[in-house]
Amino acid sequence: MRRINGTALVIAALVATVGALAFPVWSYADRSGTGQANLAAGTVNTRWGPLSAADRDLIVRVRLAGLWELPAGQQAIERAPTKAIKEAGDHLIVGHTDLDKRVRIVAAQLNVELPNQPNEQQQGWLKELTAASGKEYEYKFANLLRAAHGKIFPAIGAVRNSTRNTLVRQLASDTNLTVLDHITMLEKTGEVDFDAIANDTAGLSTASPTGPPPPTIGAPASSAPPVQPGNGVDVSSSPSALPQGGADINTRRPEPTDSDNVLQ
Repeated sequence: MRRINGTALVIAALVATVGALAFPVWSYADRSGTGQANLAAGTVNTRWGPLSAADRDLIVRVRLAGLWELPAGQQAIERAPTKAIKEAGDHLIVGHTDLDKRVRIVAAQLNVELPNQPNEQQQGWLKELTAASGKEYEYKFANLLRAAHGKIFPAIGAVRNSTRNTLVRQLASDTNLTVLDHITMLEKTGEVDFDAIANDTAGLSTASPTGPPPPTIGAPASSAPPVQPGNGVDVSSSPSALPQGGADINTRRPEPTDSDNVLQ
């Protein structure tokens, strides 16, 4: 293994501690019914559309993420063992400062109670980072945070796909861009262990791969024709989230509207 002694133990610890992020923090008494029945049981109506348990879970998780990732980013800037880690810390602070404003406004409008401190698990991660030093700190910073972002990434997409609430839909879109930006910056540190991520993900999957068979090594691949419109079609838009400054993700967006003065 690379970088530090006992890396395998560190990987195992990261997988175990971050694994809980794959599961929602909400619960209700009876989950034995159909998916539709469970959806109805946890849903309340609002002026912005139905608000499901999964919607509320995302709101809480966005808040929780900021409560521990922003301090982790501040610590990275203060320690600054490398330029890349300092830059990643900067993005964590900027991203979660912005998201926190948005989630507080949304939560107030939807009457969702938010936590005010990291949960016990997240406090443990912060303690791990505080206790680590040197290469161990660099490795833990990149991999703890990258694993946490990787776990919530598909959850954001699932809520963005299924929610019927316009406020939650916009929050999911905003969060998606921020999480992708943070993943990108953490990977730019050069410390992310992609083998550990792949093995962790494979361990959680129960489905068999359905992709094409493995390629024949050394054999040329057939070329694929481009997907493009026919002649005479004029387009004017640009791809969304165009990279800015190399590999960074464009997270620029208007400030949230705070009509209820939640941020005052």
